[in-house]
Amino acid sequence: MTALLAVVLTVLFSVTALLALARIYRGPSLVDRVVGADLLLSVMLGAVGAEAAINRHASTLPVLVVLSLLGFVGSVAMVRFAVREEA
Repeated sequence: MTALLAVVLTVLFSVTALLALARIYRGPSLVDRVVGADLLLSVMLGAVGAEAAINRHASTLPVLVVLSLLGFVGSVAMVRFAVREEA
């Protein structure tokens, strides 16, 4: 059962990551690319969290904290940059 769950999660996360990469590549504006990058980072967080849950270990918790902080700081920085570009 665990192997089937891992395969299903891998397929779902892979499809979502490919769609996020397509949004980053094809995004006509900077905001679309930022949303795609945030989605890709969220998929990475979900994949690492799912791996930790399936294997029942908490050694990747610092990685999750660092990735989430990186996503937050990156999003805030890009929004501030986008606001300055419009003004």
